[in-house]
Amino acid sequence: MGRVTAPNQVSPVPPADLPSTLGELRATGHQYRTVKQELRDNLLARMGSGEDRFPGIVGYEDTVLPEVERALLAGHDMVLLGERGQGKTRLIRSLGALLDEWTPVIPGSVLNEHPMHPITPASRALVDSAGDDLAIGWLHRSMRYGEKLATPDTSVGDLIGDVDPIRLAQGRTLGDPETIHFGLVPRTNRGVFAVNELPDLAERIQVALLNVLEERDIQVRGYQLRLPLDLLLVASANPEDYTNRGRIITPLKDRFGAEIRTHYPLDLDLELALIRQEADLVAVVPEHVLEVLARFARDVRESPSVDPRSGVSARFAIAAAETVAAAALRRSGLLAGAGSSGGGAASTSRPEAPVARIGDTVSVTSTLRGKVEFESGEEGREIEVLAHLLRTATAETFRARLAGLDLSGFTAIVAEGGAVETGELVSSAELLRQVGTVPGLAKVLDRLGLGDAPSPEEAAAGIEFVLEGLHLTRRLGKDVTDSGRTVYGDRD
Repeated sequence: MGRVTAPNQVSPVPPADLPSTLGELRATGHQYRTVKQELRDNLLARMGSGEDRFPGIVGYEDTVLPEVERALLAGHDMVLLGERGQGKTRLIRSLGALLDEWTPVIPGSVLNEHPMHPITPASRALVDSAGDDLAIGWLHRSMRYGEKLATPDTSVGDLIGDVDPIRLAQGRTLGDPETIHFGLVPRTNRGVFAVNELPDLAERIQVALLNVLEERDIQVRGYQLRLPLDLLLVASANPEDYTNRGRIITPLKDRFGAEIRTHYPLDLDLELALIRQEADLVAVVPEHVLEVLARFARDVRESPSVDPRSGVSARFAIAAAETVAAAALRRSGLLAGAGSSGGGAASTSRPEAPVARIGDTVSVTSTLRGKVEFESGEEGREIEVLAHLLRTATAETFRARLAGLDLSGFTAIVAEGGAVETGELVSSAELLRQVGTVPGLAKVLDRLGLGDAPSPEEAAAGIEFVLEGLHLTRRLGKDVTDSGRTVYGDRD
């Protein structure tokens, strides 16, 4: 679901060939456009060129994004409704990339006023006096995005503004824009402003946004300022927030032109694409392990033991992949330490490369349980529920990946009392030594996407996955020793 420039960073330096005065700007044929006109024109231009309109947004191409595009083309403010972790904020932040890269402003204007369209008395007077000699500045689009996380302590002053007593003491009159310390919304004039988790905003504060959305003016302490603010206002909310933590007041809902529902990835491929894009992996995680984690996240969402109103964030699967990679890296480090100290069977002639195995996924059940809201009847069974769902996801992946293959070579390894040990302190070389030559291994590794010449670590990851799959389909037995090793053997 792309990353954007932080809204509070220093603006990039504008190119030297941009006009420096109002007269030079007029000479280029520049025309003033509102923010919504900018967004509409630039969106249509990207459509015409075939350019990606929302880079980095995964899974919404045929559902959410067409609705967002229609809202932008219609010039509508919008509210995105969806459970946590559906990429609402990511999508909102990507809208700033549809603005012009550089836009002219009156230098020193708190409201980012356009030199051809000043809105405060002071700026109008400045333009009238300087005329075409007015020096102009340029604002990068990364500085035209504002965002506020709605919290119960948010005030009207934070969003809209308040009277500045110092300016008032200097002799200015109440109601004069020069006496106002503007809040976040006016300071994002000529940009995109987002309110995250809008229902958490106190209802009396939501009222302050009514004029901004419809009349495009603001009121501070009873004084109405006729400032035709020019911005796109976007909000996010969880549908359950209407009844649980708060609600969006009806008049404010009516002011939004579009209400758009977001969702989690609709299929497994999109879930996998999101993990690949977002996860910062410190070790190699084979495709079949990523698929297990993607299925696991989807199974958790659909489980009757999990509160569906809360949802299971896309960050759950991303964090799971990162945790599994960390477990692989930890094993690599432990084996290196065992090898340097002459650690017996764990010692190898070459360093163990960090490659995740299916056994590493067990670590996610305890570390990620805090990301899931369970039904009240499941208290105390959280890890048990997650462990069951993880086994289910592993079995589903095993069947999907290896269906139709002859795996009798693997069951033959443990026939007549044989066993295979694996685990956190079992190196790939040791695992491969125990298994030896297995008929059908090449076909298994090919189905798992590990290639024709996998590394020992990749081969070990494939073998361990097959052993676990055979156990889950009741063709092998499995025991966990006191030392933490996993022993696969005959079911009898």
